Amino acid sequence: MKKAFVKTENYARFAAGVKAVEQRGAAEAGMMLVHGQPGYGKSHIVSRWAEDAGAIFLRANVDMTPKYFLTELCRALNIDSRGTAQQLFDRALRVLVDRQCPLIVDEAEFTLRDNAAVLEKVRDFSDRAEVTVVLIGMEQIQRNINRFKQISSRIAQVVEFTPCTAADVALACKQLCEYELTPALSAEVLRLSAGRMREVLNILAGIERLAKDNGLQGALDVAHFEGVALAHDWQSRTAKKVRKAA
Repeated sequence: MKKAFVKTENYARFAAGVKAVEQRGAAEAGMMLVHGQPGYGKSHIVSRWAEDAGAIFLRANVDMTPKYFLTELCRALNIDSRGTAQQLFDRALRVLVDRQCPLIVDEAEFTLRDNAAVLEKVRDFSDRAEVTVVLIGMEQIQRNINRFKQISSRIAQVVEFTPCTAADVALACKQLCEYELTPALSAEVLRLSAGRMREVLNILAGIERLAKDNGLQGALDVAHFEGVALAHDWQSRTAKKVRKAA
């Protein structure tokens, strides 16, 4: 597999959402919510953007508390992570104000425990440092955050990640695969993956491996992989096989 970053339609919507937040009128409305089902590329796309933007990327944990969050934030900022919660907050706030770097919190569902105690800290940083904050979560997170109006009112943009399109898969095949794939095989990759980019990558890796093992040359087509299991349906516990060529 080649190393490249595929700018899918989900990426385009995310980038547009970030731009809208950065150009907001109300300084306190600096939060953005990214949500969607697993495997649609949320964390991968946002973490890549974080690298380019110099953002701080944190992943919340099931047992996260406000002090735990502040400690992790200070470590990510490469500053002293010792002291009381107030000392950690003040220290991190000074750095965020100075650097004006965006803050990203993945697995944001875990910030909603104890009446959203951790997310309230995130909101404080967004309000006082006036930095862009991106929250990443599963599809139900928007409904859960809506229970906390002092937080939901500060979310300026909501971007839902959806299944990748035929154009997304074709682009991934072109940019990542060592072999050329025919449109028919690219369409089969989309069907087998159910639009999950994570599965697309796994399927392309399998296609490359089989092509190399069998010494295949030229453009790869559905006929080369008829009946081959390239994916797995974990719910039904059955293999997902390539269909017969038309």
